[in-house]
Amino acid sequence: MNGTRQHGPIKVGLVVGSSRPGRRGPTVAGWVAETTVGHPAARAGEVTIELVDLAEQRLPMLDEPVPARFGDYRHDHTRRWSTVVAAYDAFVFVTPEYNSSVPAVLKNAIDYLDAEWRGKPAGVLTYGVRGGGRAAEHLRPILAEVGMEVLPTHVELGLFTDFDWTGADRSDPTADGRISPGEDRAAMITAMLTELLAAVREHRVGHRADLATGAGEAADLTTGAEMAGRDAVPAVGR
Repeated sequence: MNGTRQHGPIKVGLVVGSSRPGRRGPTVAGWVAETTVGHPAARAGEVTIELVDLAEQRLPMLDEPVPARFGDYRHDHTRRWSTVVAAYDAFVFVTPEYNSSVPAVLKNAIDYLDAEWRGKPAGVLTYGVRGGGRAAEHLRPILAEVGMEVLPTHVELGLFTDFDWTGADRSDPTADGRISPGEDRAAMITAMLTELLAAVREHRVGHRADLATGAGEAADLTTGAEMAGRDAVPAVGR
């Protein structure tokens, strides 16, 4: 199933994957947004980039009694989150590395939904003392499991290489350095956005072709039947 919108400017959500007080996620995501402003597609009005801050979503730990694959959401906060995610064609996940993995708030937000993620391209940007690469190693298969198309480009920002700590107290763990990535990082963000846009456009063309041949409807019916059959088996560990 592909939830990509078929018309209008391509909407990309920048998911801030941490809710901790003092987090640097909004700063990093803001830099990503500023970097993409100069992209030709952005200048032409073909793409919009918006922040999706998980701290503002205030999702409790997963409390839906029915697995997300059924789409039978019982709580208002889940339906609101579903509406937010469904509005975007692609995502860039901006996440720190916590204990060699992703923050719980990010995993929780992904687990709430299913169809709203499927078929949508996803870029990954991590940050941490060593760039957050281990968080990316965990996040990529999680995104793939909910059917997202995870892009090959992965951007890492190091806290001591891509931030300017001039005047900051290095002994204070809450000190806020100024983000100052190298030009190569900005070029990687541009490349990631180009990959995202190409993937979304490909999905849109494929969807129109499916509609022309009637294959899209058949595929949706097949997918629904497969999902129903799979979920008829006891879902251990869900």
